[in-house]
Amino acid sequence: MQLEHSDIPVMVPPIEEDIALPKSAAEAMPELTPEQELQMRANTIKLISDLSGEPIVPTDEQKTDAISLAKQLMENPDTKIDFTKYPNETMAFLAGLVAETKYALVDDLAELKMFVINGLVREAGTAKEAKVRISALSKLGEIDGIDAFKKRTETVVKHQSMEEVEEELLKVLGSIKGRVIEGKVVEKVINDE
Repeated sequence: MQLEHSDIPVMVPPIEEDIALPKSAAEAMPELTPEQELQMRANTIKLISDLSGEPIVPTDEQKTDAISLAKQLMENPDTKIDFTKYPNETMAFLAGLVAETKYALVDDLAELKMFVINGLVREAGTAKEAKVRISALSKLGEIDGIDAFKKRTETVVKHQSMEEVEEELLKVLGSIKGRVIEGKVVEKVINDE
């Protein structure tokens, strides 16, 4: 059985009127940070590589270019780099460097925090002087998650009618009125002679 054109259902998406179309694809793209643009390009390069079955293998020169770009991005993250100048292999290698650096930094920071906590616990338990033990314990208490010394502020909201507020104010004013002390003003003249 052969299908005729009239047998195929045609679906037309709803099109809104009075919405200006961008003049170019570049105009339609949102403003991206260099890191976001690099990630988007790397994802696209990887997808194309996966679909075509061609691996992305950078040359030594492309690796050097990627390392140079990575240094630029680390020194000034807001630097605008024209990624279109570089081949896909350089972009893929650069994206890998950026991702590796981020993960290494996160792992290192987590390890560093554990090192600090373990050191403070050791000092709190083994220090000979009380002031060292107390200092280590207070630092431990300030660590996020432990929060032993976190200050909390409580606010009590009391709902009152206008009559109750006026009555309270009159009591306060009455107690203040009774405390007024009268006295004389004395001027002291200093004689320079």
